[in-house]
Amino acid sequence: MYKKKKILVILGGTSKERAISIDTGLACIKALKKLKYKIIKFDPKLAPISDIKKNKADIIFNALHGKGGEDGTIQSFFEYIGLPYTHSGPISSMLAMNKYFSKKIFIKNKIITPKYFYLNKINFSNIDLKKEIKKNRLKFPIVIKPNQEGSSIGVNICKNYNFLNSSFRKLRKKYDDLIFENYIPGKEIQVANIGNNAIGAIELQPKRKFYDYDAKYKKSSNTRHIMPADISKKKYKEVLKISEKAYKILKCKGIARCDFRFYKDKFYLLEVNTQPGMTSLSLVPEIAAYENISFTKLVKWMVNNASLNR
Repeated sequence: MYKKKKILVILGGTSKERAISIDTGLACIKALKKLKYKIIKFDPKLAPISDIKKNKADIIFNALHGKGGEDGTIQSFFEYIGLPYTHSGPISSMLAMNKYFSKKIFIKNKIITPKYFYLNKINFSNIDLKKEIKKNRLKFPIVIKPNQEGSSIGVNICKNYNFLNSSFRKLRKKYDDLIFENYIPGKEIQVANIGNNAIGAIELQPKRKFYDYDAKYKKSSNTRHIMPADISKKKYKEVLKISEKAYKILKCKGIARCDFRFYKDKFYLLEVNTQPGMTSLSLVPEIAAYENISFTKLVKWMVNNASLNR
């Protein structure tokens, strides 16, 4: 008789995105129960990750977000203990989470990304910000953000030097490395990747200053979702193609989401997210639903796609 797989859903954790990870995990558990899988819920904040193996699961469903959960750390552990898991592997997770590394790869592969410079704590104290801005030909508004953080945490859009300098002083106390990049106005476009296929692009019109943490996760923020994105058919195909290229060059696996700005007929790739949200407000399930892929069907695909050596 066919035995249903036992799935360990890892959620929560200790990153700043803990709450979102719990939402993602619970939504996926609901779908997995519909599919009649045996479920084990595991929160690495409440138990050491070495306990994972004791649960004798067949597959790990990774619902973690943020540091530790999507930067290659936990993925390396899954590989070490030899348990198949969902989403991207250690190296692609690390490269995508590290905006400095991923930007270098985008530029090398002729994918447009905003002009930027990178600082780490070694040069925080002796940097001349004005010189650095001039040298890298950045213009205000300038975005300053942590190099390895998700969900728009710590992102500041600075209209002038004073604001930039005060943001820098605050962020340098919390983070070891920072990215400074040109702010790109225009449309906010995000693309869902399921495996090697980019399945669709959504446009976001936040009521807030930009698509920040609240705009992403709070219904009260009233972000307008336009599916499919309001761009020409030719441009729509183009952004899907760029997403597939980015997914491929970072060697992603499972689902991913590519975040763009569309301005003056050009797409600027901001980042690739290898652990996109799977909550009721999340974009990958919304894009999938438009393409007649239900949430349960998407979760089933993710389980079937799980493997080692990712």
